[in-house]
Amino acid sequence: MFRKPHQPIAQGSSRILAKITLLPLALGATVAQAAEPEEATLPTVTIKAESRESGGAPEVGARHRISNAPAALPSAVTAITSDDVDSTNVGRDISNVFRRVPGVLANNIDQGETGNGFRMRGFATQGTHGADTAVYVDGVPQNIPSSQSGAGHGPVFLEWLAPDMIGHIDVIKGPISALYGDQNRAGAVGITTKRGGASTPSSVGFSVERYGLRRASLVLSNQFEGFESLLIGDVFRNDGYRYASSTERNNLFWKLSAERGGGLYSLRLSHYEADFAAAGYLALADLERGLDPRSTQFNNPGFGSGKRNTLVFNRAPANGEEGWYLTAYAEQLERTRGINASATQHTVGYDDRKIFGGRLAQNFVFGEQASLIVGAELRRDKGDALRQIYLNREPTDNYVNNQELDLLAYGLFAQAQYRPVSSLKLLGGLRYDRFDYDIGNRKLPAASTRYEGGVFTPKIGAVWSVAPKLDLFANVAQGFRSPAAEQISGSGSTGPLGAVGGVISRVSPTKVRSYDLGFTAVPVEGWTTSGAVYYTLNEDEIVVQPDGSYKSVGETTRKGFELETRYQFSAALSVYASYGRIMEAKANNPAPNAGAKLSVPKNQFKAGVQYRARLGQGQLTLNADAYLINGIPYYVGTPQTQERTMPVYTRYDVRATYDWKRMQFSLYATLQPHRFGTEIAYGSSSGLLLSPVPRYAFGATVRYFF
Repeated sequence: MFRKPHQPIAQGSSRILAKITLLPLALGATVAQAAEPEEATLPTVTIKAESRESGGAPEVGARHRISNAPAALPSAVTAITSDDVDSTNVGRDISNVFRRVPGVLANNIDQGETGNGFRMRGFATQGTHGADTAVYVDGVPQNIPSSQSGAGHGPVFLEWLAPDMIGHIDVIKGPISALYGDQNRAGAVGITTKRGGASTPSSVGFSVERYGLRRASLVLSNQFEGFESLLIGDVFRNDGYRYASSTERNNLFWKLSAERGGGLYSLRLSHYEADFAAAGYLALADLERGLDPRSTQFNNPGFGSGKRNTLVFNRAPANGEEGWYLTAYAEQLERTRGINASATQHTVGYDDRKIFGGRLAQNFVFGEQASLIVGAELRRDKGDALRQIYLNREPTDNYVNNQELDLLAYGLFAQAQYRPVSSLKLLGGLRYDRFDYDIGNRKLPAASTRYEGGVFTPKIGAVWSVAPKLDLFANVAQGFRSPAAEQISGSGSTGPLGAVGGVISRVSPTKVRSYDLGFTAVPVEGWTTSGAVYYTLNEDEIVVQPDGSYKSVGETTRKGFELETRYQFSAALSVYASYGRIMEAKANNPAPNAGAKLSVPKNQFKAGVQYRARLGQGQLTLNADAYLINGIPYYVGTPQTQERTMPVYTRYDVRATYDWKRMQFSLYATLQPHRFGTEIAYGSSSGLLLSPVPRYAFGATVRYFF
């Protein structure tokens, strides 16, 4: 039965969360007492230094392996390790873990818990909320179809992830992998959470940062009777840089892992809840005239809340990659977001979803010559999605849309690798995905409909090891995005429920075709360089028509290249730098009275240095990172065709961490010197609207390991 958006979820729920937390904490304490002393011993500083992993592009030879690991794909891939996360200024936004990835612009839009934007390779058609990149955590897709509490179709909400939970991340450029489905157009992101036991020490940590950020985290890691347990509690409070902005967030995570009968099994539970207030956007022209950048749009802040409960079961081979894989999950997602539209009005988006799904796959390995993985996956997303007009924070009878959704998606996939000669590896993949939707349109009942559609997306690639220190790779691949429910069942203009009329559009899933060519080389010992050039043609973008219907028409084109270099001067000192250039990102046949260029950065530069050495009885780690984007076009005017360029945005991060015995101390700062520079901006008919960010921020973290 349909329920209207309710009051903020987390209000008054801290006591509930505390009660929920007590039982697993008590269990964790009991297990800790029962564990053997040597299993709970914290590794020394020296051991921690020796065990550090290195992220970045795959090493020469990694792509040549017969493996389903992302690093073995014939594509540009970047790995992010837990050590990379630890040395990054994550602060207010979990998207910051992607700061060092070449060609990636990742950020929250600073309007509360509204999703995590992940833009790369010229894709920005869904704004900054994460669509067009398929994101998975422990094999579970994170893109939410037909969302109304985020923005558009396929946003990604990663606020439930805390830095302590992340074990490894792979960023795959382009749709080359057949293992990823819906939204895999720009590429895919695979995130793996940590395991408990000896690999993760227990700890308690506290952080404070300028503008009222406070964070407390507890990690309880244990090993007992063949099981590994990892329990993490994370409490986050942020007053916000902008006036009338704030976030309250509570996360609870428990993962139990065990090896049995040749398989590695895990069961993960997570609970997330949050309330937020958001200051909205300000006009660049007003800021240039002296408006306080901390002001609130319309003096009427936005608001929202969220709750998410997830249960995930995984099985994978314990040794090697041959064997069968299983992922099963169930999730309850509830989110509300009120966007300020005037001094008295909000547009309130609401999602109430129950999500179930899973994947089963079998991997066959034929020595060092070939492999074949085949599998199937299914996802059912059922619940309500709506946007309603609020006046003076009270609901009215007017809706933008209001739909009851029963979205069933299922797919088959296969990916094969073969090495015909010692220096050459070939990869081929194929997916078939189908969508069976049942859409109930409460606003325009005549537009209620069933929808069925399917799409094939083939992939092919090759890796050529030209020399021991030089790999070349190439691929041609297709990816897709499913149609949104509101593109199939139109809601017309704002109005009451049960109105007459309505338009049904039989659109097909949107496909892209991507071409890549790249290399990885080691010119001298310790120096790695890599790069890729890409061309992506979006073959049948879904576009709204004058009558309110949608059609799969038009094309968009993206062309560009990325270069990255890393040098390890010594065990203590390393540097990296990358440059991404988007040479073309445009609509080939733009809509009338619309500009052709897409709002993506023409140039993106990243660089950094890390220095690690023993200091006294402990270890000192210093990190400095620089980031620049420019050349972002946007359009103003009526019609909106006058081209402008957004202000340059630069960001500098510094961080110092000292590990001493069981203690870890960190001091960090973020500098953003350009007066009107921000990643969070969009063009409108009246000009550029943006969310100002502070010129500088600093903070400190202390952590105790036990």
